[in-house]
Amino acid sequence: MDSRQIRGFILFTRVYSRSIVGQSYRYYMHPSGLARAAVKRSQGTFTTFMECDMTITVRGITYQENLRNDMGLEFYDLSHPWGLGQPCWPYFEDVKIERLHSMAKSGVLTQKITTVMHSGTHIDAPAHVVEGTPFMDEVPLPYFFGTGVVVSIPKGRWEVITAEDLERASPQIQEGDIVIVNTGWHKHYGDNRQYYAYSPGFYKEAGEWFAKKKVKMIGIDTQALDHPLGTAIGPHGPGWPNGLLPQVNMEYERETGRKVIEDFPEWEPCHSAILAAGICGIENVGGELDKVTGKRVTLAAFPWRWTGGDGCIVRLVAIVDKSGKYRIESGENQ
Repeated sequence: MDSRQIRGFILFTRVYSRSIVGQSYRYYMHPSGLARAAVKRSQGTFTTFMECDMTITVRGITYQENLRNDMGLEFYDLSHPWGLGQPCWPYFEDVKIERLHSMAKSGVLTQKITTVMHSGTHIDAPAHVVEGTPFMDEVPLPYFFGTGVVVSIPKGRWEVITAEDLERASPQIQEGDIVIVNTGWHKHYGDNRQYYAYSPGFYKEAGEWFAKKKVKMIGIDTQALDHPLGTAIGPHGPGWPNGLLPQVNMEYERETGRKVIEDFPEWEPCHSAILAAGICGIENVGGELDKVTGKRVTLAAFPWRWTGGDGCIVRLVAIVDKSGKYRIESGENQ
């Protein structure tokens, strides 16, 4: 390497190069949470220090950042914000949050939440759809954590994600992967018909493909694991015979010249295929999804240990280790 070309790196955060005459930069994490850059001249010792703050302050408390921290890991939140006014699936009750204790009255804050678990970014247990299969607390923990891919499969109004779409996805989906599909529909997330009634989605072919591929877990940035017209929004289950949103069904028939039941004859076949195979599925993926799309990452989405639970709100997180130096502890007593 030319003596005038300088190599620099930030340990635990990111790698980059810079050319500065006669100087090299070495970055490392200081215990205070600051990244220090020691400047070394070609023949000399480290003489100058610069500091780059890697912390944020939230309501007066200082934390290390999601993307810059002394673990050297980048954390990406793939969940939608959750709270009062939460968008709800068409026939679910509104989320209710009550303050049982307030700071003014009690000196502490305690809140009571009334909600269905299938709210916001959440995971479905096999027992949600397939009778006699595991409840949420019975699924072993490794099935909520592991290597995975976030793939881009752009789809528009009412389009179906096919097995061919999944075969061609990049990075390539492998056996044992957690698979998150970005259709682009998370940009419509909100209390609106566009998001819930007109979304693209998986159907029977995709569900059977996932089961055959033996993936670990799946997720998608739409209202459900199945296409909306394959749910009760269409003429299925509690939506029989006209669907929970009859006008949407009629609109489909006017636009296509076919009845919904002709194109979507089965009720939630993707749910059935993956959940029968023990593959849990996450709905309403969002947040920082675009930032990790097209990448192989580590994913985690742990639900409550809810006895007899059929699903659970989760914080889906993608983790990137650019240095490859982080390790999980060995469990040794030292």
